This record gives sequence, structure tokens and C-alpha cells, in this order.
Amino acid sequence: MQSKSMMMAQEGNTKITRLDDGGMVFSLQRAEGVITMTRYSVFSGITLIYNDIHVSQYQSDLTKSGRNIFEIDHCRDGRMEFCIGKEKFTLAPGDIVLHRLGDSLREEVFPTGHFHGITIQIDLDNCPKCLSSFLQDVNVEPSAICNKFLSAETRYYALRQIPSVEHIFSELYDLPESVKQGYFKVKTLELFLFLSGAEKLSEMPEYRGISEYQAALARNICSYLLEHIEQHITIAELAEMFNVSAARIRSSFSGVYGMSIHSYMRAQRMRTAAKLLQSTDRTVLDIAGQFGYDNASKFAGAFRTVMGVTPTQYRKKSQHKK
Repeated sequence: MQSKSMMMAQEGNTKITRLDDGGMVFSLQRAEGVITMTRYSVFSGITLIYNDIHVSQYQSDLTKSGRNIFEIDHCRDGRMEFCIGKEKFTLAPGDIVLHRLGDSLREEVFPTGHFHGITIQIDLDNCPKCLSSFLQDVNVEPSAICNKFLSAETRYYALRQIPSVEHIFSELYDLPESVKQGYFKVKTLELFLFLSGAEKLSEMPEYRGISEYQAALARNICSYLLEHIEQHITIAELAEMFNVSAARIRSSFSGVYGMSIHSYMRAQRMRTAAKLLQSTDRTVLDIAGQFGYDNASKFAGAFRTVMGVTPTQYRKKSQHKK
């Protein structure tokens, strides 16, 4: 495997690392976390970007570039929020969204605090007009794909968990170094070929958003719950506190965060517990008690569901890395 860094540079708050395999890593440290984007040139004017984001929101200067950029974003894990008209929509695992960069929101929101996925960025003024020169019978035009799905009225177009699309992207996440560049070309061409032949509407399941009010309600409830993370607050208590129905709370929260309040808070508690296991010498039972578990076995089961290993295994792995 090739070495990871050949050259480092600083541009503002962004650290840039150039890779031996032609990639470039942009890493931005924020107070709440880190944004890492690894970019690879696939064809002239066509770039593939791995996104590893651990913040709740991010304002991108790329939207101010004025270039004619068409993007295809795929979500592997986490959630990314965007807006169409007065409705809020969320990119969830398995979804892709097509949009013009200049039309996108300047501020990207990540409700779960993290986002992992791939962006294929196409500079329509500088990419090949037709890609048939790279592979015989692949007669696709990036600009035609953009015009097929987007218009002045249609700023975004989402495909919800289409198996054939998911198959294309799934193979891009765990690639051997020796075939990486070749795979980028093959899978990009495969995606373009699929989009060229796909029926615009029949491929897309019903796509529903939520209102600004529901999005704000979900975030306010989430903030309150995180401020009281060690307490187990019921939906009935939240309904009384926020003066809305339990059904409205459930639909608003799942619309933004993609899961129930119970599942979300369990995940947040276990991630907080994981930090305590890593940074303190407190016993597992002591940490379990902090989050309302009086039984170490139940705590271990909840922890494993979220973190993939038991608390004891997690602590051992953390100590091994030090």
C-alpha cells in the first residue's frame, strides 16, 4: 500500500494533504468536530469526493464559485438536510440527490452530527461532452443527464434507496489501493449509464418532506433531550412541555433524524458512555448507572447495539490504540 502523505499545506483553517495515489485530502477542524473530504480526479472536469463529516452544520464557499457544477451526492451513513421551496428534506442512508452546486443551500445541515458518503462533482463546462471515447457503447453526456433531472424549477432530484444505484456506490467504499483509480472510472461510467437510461419518475418512490415548523420542533426537542441526556423523558412529557401532540413529535423527529426518539437517545447515551470508557477508569457498572441502567448486562446489550462491541471490548480496543 502506498504511503499516505507526500505533501502538506495550510490554506486558512484547512489542512491539505496530497496523496501518492493522486488524491487530495481537505481536513477542516471545527470546535464541534472535523470535516474531511478526500478528492480524486476521475476524468477531466469530473471529481469523486469521499465525505467524512462530524459536525452539525457547515457553510461551503464552493457555492459562491460561479462555476457550472452538477453534483450527485450519495449517503452511506448519517443524514444531510436540504431545502426545496418551503419544505425540508433529508438525505438518508441509501439515497442519492442530484443538484446544481450554485443552486444548493450555502449552509449544509447534518441532523445526526455526522455524515459519510460520496459526491461526484461534474464541471459541465470542462468535462468531456460525451463519454463514448472512454468505453465503446457508453454514449452518455453529463449535460444531458443534468438537463434530464433538473431544470430552473427543479433544483434538486432525489432517488430513494434504489437497489441498482446502491449497488454502484457500495463498491466504491472499500477499494484496494491497486485498483482504485480504475474503479473510479468504471463506476462513474456505470452510474452515468444508469441515469441516462432511467425513467425519471417511475424510478422514484414518493418523496415527502416536512415543514420548517416541524424541522424546528424536532431540533428544539433534540436540544432539550441532549441537555438532559441522563434523564429518561417520555413523549407524553415532551408533548406537554412543547404543547404539541405526541404524533406530531414522532413524525417531526423521525422526519429529521430518521429514527425514533428512543433509538436516537440510546445512540447518544452509548456514544457518550464510550467516551467515558475511553477517557476514565470508571467501572462499566458505574457508567451504566449514570445513564439509568441498574443492570450491567442490559447496558452491555444496548452498548453493543450501537457501538458493535461490548463496553469491555471497546475499552480494551481503546487502550490498545493509545
